[in-house]
Amino acid sequence: MDPSGPVQETLASGEKCVAAVDAALVQGLVRGSRVLALVEAQDEFGFLVFSTKRMPVQGTDLTLEKVIPVKEDFNVEVINDPDKTHLIGSDVPVKVCGGGHVLALELPFGSKTNNFLGELRRAISFRASKPLLVQRPFAWLQKYTQKLVTADLTEFDPLSSSSSATQQMPQVLQEGTSQPASQVAENMLEGFEDNFADSLSVQSASTPGDDTTSQDQVSLGESEPDGGTDPVRRGGSVSTMGPMLANRPAVREPIVRMYMLKEESKYTHLKTFRIFAGTWNVNGQPATESLKAWLAADQTPPDLYAVGFQELDLSKEAFLFNDSAREEEWVKAVTHGLHPGASYRRVRLIRLVGMMLLVFIRSEHYRYLSQVEAQTVGTGIMGKMGNKGGVAVRFDFHNTSFCVVNSHLAAHTELYERRNQDYSDICSRMLFPQTQPPLTIHKHNVVLWVGDLNYRLSDIEINEVKMLIDKKMFRDLLGHDQLTRQMAEKNVFQDFKEADVNFIPTYKYDPGTDDWDTSEKCRVPAWCDRVLWKGGNVEVVEYRSHSKLKLSDHKPVSCLFDIGVKVIDEDNYKRVFEEVIRKLDRLENEFLPSVSLSCVELKFEHIKFLEPQKRTIVITNTGQVPCQFEFICKLDEKNYCKPWLNVEPYLGFIMPGDSYPIEFEVYVNKNTAAKLNSGEDTLEDILVLHLDGGKDYFVTVQGDYIPSCFGSSIEALCNMRGPIREVPVARLVDLEAGSPSKTSPEDSFDPLPIPKEIWLMVDHLYKHALCQEDLFQQPGLHSEIEEIRDCLDTGMPDTIPGRPHSVAECLLMFLESLPEPVIPYQYYQSCLESCSNFELCKQLMSQVPEHHRNVFKYLTAFLRELLTYTEQNRLDNKTLAMIFGGLLLRPKPDESRRQNNQQTTRRRATFIYQFLVNQYDG
Repeated sequence: MDPSGPVQETLASGEKCVAAVDAALVQGLVRGSRVLALVEAQDEFGFLVFSTKRMPVQGTDLTLEKVIPVKEDFNVEVINDPDKTHLIGSDVPVKVCGGGHVLALELPFGSKTNNFLGELRRAISFRASKPLLVQRPFAWLQKYTQKLVTADLTEFDPLSSSSSATQQMPQVLQEGTSQPASQVAENMLEGFEDNFADSLSVQSASTPGDDTTSQDQVSLGESEPDGGTDPVRRGGSVSTMGPMLANRPAVREPIVRMYMLKEESKYTHLKTFRIFAGTWNVNGQPATESLKAWLAADQTPPDLYAVGFQELDLSKEAFLFNDSAREEEWVKAVTHGLHPGASYRRVRLIRLVGMMLLVFIRSEHYRYLSQVEAQTVGTGIMGKMGNKGGVAVRFDFHNTSFCVVNSHLAAHTELYERRNQDYSDICSRMLFPQTQPPLTIHKHNVVLWVGDLNYRLSDIEINEVKMLIDKKMFRDLLGHDQLTRQMAEKNVFQDFKEADVNFIPTYKYDPGTDDWDTSEKCRVPAWCDRVLWKGGNVEVVEYRSHSKLKLSDHKPVSCLFDIGVKVIDEDNYKRVFEEVIRKLDRLENEFLPSVSLSCVELKFEHIKFLEPQKRTIVITNTGQVPCQFEFICKLDEKNYCKPWLNVEPYLGFIMPGDSYPIEFEVYVNKNTAAKLNSGEDTLEDILVLHLDGGKDYFVTVQGDYIPSCFGSSIEALCNMRGPIREVPVARLVDLEAGSPSKTSPEDSFDPLPIPKEIWLMVDHLYKHALCQEDLFQQPGLHSEIEEIRDCLDTGMPDTIPGRPHSVAECLLMFLESLPEPVIPYQYYQSCLESCSNFELCKQLMSQVPEHHRNVFKYLTAFLRELLTYTEQNRLDNKTLAMIFGGLLLRPKPDESRRQNNQQTTRRRATFIYQFLVNQYDG
């Protein structure tokens, strides 16, 4: 992910992030992840260095560490080592000097680094061409230098010269801390044999997320906060790449990794570790119970905990803003509930609305963790809302990769297909971008999946369910379990396993008791809360529920695993590593890389809005040496492909004789549909596949896009009497350009007051969904949404298909895809400024173009009607204002990053709120 956007969010008005890149700050053998940025303001440039808490970077994750003005003393030097210029995929060592700073940096190999260095050189040249400034040069940078963190950096920075990492280093390593990156790499190569053991002993500088200055263990029931300024964790002798790859910047890391993985059996052995995986839907309750009965129920303390929660917070603030007052108290409860027989450190915390995942590890194992990363996927309405979805943490433990997923899937007995879809969405959208190519959930040695999966018991009466429970006839009852059925039919969780279920259903209870639900709905008991796994060398110790904890309507569940983890034998690793290096040296001196492509022209047919199509090209290494490929930007372009196209992987390494599939996906969404409808863009692109050390290849992509009302403008749609599929392409282009053809028979009719597509969807909801519970909050089904889209685009059938939730989501997607929002961009800022005064809001709306004003009036009238059925549909004006505020009132796309904060979100909602609580007739 390009860090330029998150950096821009931190800047003041009038300041521009020209370029930014992920990098490593190097001191000796210690590397820490940073984000480098070149910022321009007032015809001056500043070089900014940020630390970051996580990846992908968001503006709130960045902490400014250094500010260097690009002036006369500023210089950038790429350290060229003639002996290593042939190494494929090496990081680029760079020395930056200026403002009294001398920084040794390593930038990732590839086009992004080349672009960044090019911008730096242009900034230096620009500065040199200008006369010296006398009056307050670089005054705009002063506010940043004043805000620089002055606290002791050793609290979080393993690169600090006073940190315990440096203090504990052998003297031979400390002496190299001031050397440039290339010299460090050279020393590592020369001293490979002598310093191998010493490099392994450097623990505090290479442990994941280490934000403390000591290696003190956590005392009973307490844990240190996860954190760390290095999101790419490097762990002692046990990084997936091994100790030498973790610390040697100039090594051909990806290629060596491939060779080392092929020889893994020669330098690893299995060692068993006990892992606790637990899940609990706490129903928004405060943490008033001790969790020891759940987390510490056995005599043997686990080596690692993965603890998942759902419905941590049911408040509107959590749902709409992802803010939760419950997080801290539940983290504290877990920390104090860990097994008293060991000390633990927190590895990572990740939360999305009410879903939270915590990972802890015994302190003595902490240094064997690496590559820790966390991600979230919301599967709520429009694929954004985080009331449903999943959170995940991935890491390498010794030489085994783990991924832990905590999910909360769609509710209600009849919506098992929606649950299947949620699972599929989580798997397809959960990517961990720190690795190249990015890893998916399934690309791990071991996957643990916990959560409230919400699969119910069906085709059985509640009395029979309770009778079978009393007789402990769980096998018979599981025959009615939806998850068991769906897994057997391979519709969901393929290749996953679950231990035998020998405990009573965990849902639904009267809170505070062990009594089944006695409410009016009288829910059928079900095993909603589950723990699944996939991978090798996994044995289940015990799978159970914990009935002693009663505060929720769910019972917590846990599964204890004994998992065989691949542990590195250091002597064997060293031997295999040296063999690989010698082999690569010999091959690279004798051969040049070459590849073949199975196809260089891709044709996509009948592309529809929000309906992806995929094609695959196979790249084969026909040479004698490993090779690196990368899709690079064409001249004067910022991206290697157009925004409707995605390539996975766009960068990779292939061993001799191996083949690798490259997947091309064409996907037209709200960001790209408008230009395709208007003729500004076409589904045509030429991609440049660059082979490092070899030639470039050209791949042509073409497609036929079927125009859709999604992505069409309000004005164009009002001028169409029939469905958009019946409109000739030339006339559609004219309509989008605001110049309808004078010869068209449709021009003899007056324009419609509002687009018929909006009328059809709203009218359907008015007739069938006024009392529908959770309307505009629960997502629809993909298949139904596609049917609704085709109905609107073709006019067939006469009535809108699909269930209310699917129609409601379609309406929201339609509004989001409008190239000009219902309230045009030019009124955006005025609306924010007037949001607290209804009279001013009405005056502004009177200035809006007629068709846009008609749509706004029609939609707000429908929402007010919905609110008269609050008792049935459980909607409220604030929730509707929040949902529609971000759709009807939007900033321009190039300003959206800066405008998407809580303050502007609330002001947008307030503007819409005025029209929901006050009568408005336009």
